[in-house]
Amino acid sequence: MSTTSQQVPEQAAVRTALATSPRPPQPGALSTALTFGWRGMLKIKHVPEQLLDVVVTPVLFTVMFTYIYGGAISGSTGEYLQFILPGTLVMSVLFTTVYSGVALNTDLTKGVVDRFRSLPIWRAAPLVGAAVGDSARYLFAGTMVILVGLVLGYSAEGGPLGVLAALALVVLFSLGLAWVFTTIGLIMRAPNAVLNTGFMALFPLLFLSNAFVPPDTLPRGLKAFVDVNPVSQLVTAARELMNGTASMGEVAIPLAIAAGITAVFLPLTVRLYRTRG
Repeated sequence: MSTTSQQVPEQAAVRTALATSPRPPQPGALSTALTFGWRGMLKIKHVPEQLLDVVVTPVLFTVMFTYIYGGAISGSTGEYLQFILPGTLVMSVLFTTVYSGVALNTDLTKGVVDRFRSLPIWRAAPLVGAAVGDSARYLFAGTMVILVGLVLGYSAEGGPLGVLAALALVVLFSLGLAWVFTTIGLIMRAPNAVLNTGFMALFPLLFLSNAFVPPDTLPRGLKAFVDVNPVSQLVTAARELMNGTASMGEVAIPLAIAAGITAVFLPLTVRLYRTRG
């Protein structure tokens, strides 16, 4: 009996099994999003060097700003640490959001996105899952800043709950801001371009804010910009939460800004993700 004649009954058996067996259920939106979130975590597991930016950078920013500018601005490093730590917390986590766009652009330029589009899954699952995975990086960066601050002598008047609330607020704001950089990641043609564009956009917002110096010491025109800067609203809320003096209004403003950013850039990201090849 030839090999070809042996294969015919086997192929018929396979067809029969496929025709009579129930089709596996299509994965739901939540399960696929969580799977892609786990994919982001596995990247860190296999390439732990990716965490260098969320470990080294927060430590450098906190230590350098405290000891270089503390005496000149506040008269002592201890007093300045009380003022600046919420600012370095915000800065370190917001800088990390740029890498959300870089990672998406890398998948796009390497053809990984085309493979995702061919899968029978919720179209936005890779984007939402990546955001879930990135939130772990934001938490890690923020935790590093807080730990370094406590080692240097930061006194959180708001207690552990105030610190955790400030960290959660910064992470939520960062999740909203990350959609801006995923949009940029789908527009730019190279990961380096996304990285440079993201940092160029963040630097003026971060340094022209109330993160490092009190706005009252600034010229009138610059102070007006600092007062309406969204980053200043976030720093103020985080600072007051850590001091235990935050009001609902101060916390609601950055949350509303994050919700507004998400409402605009999440649909835009999804649209570009579906159409860009």
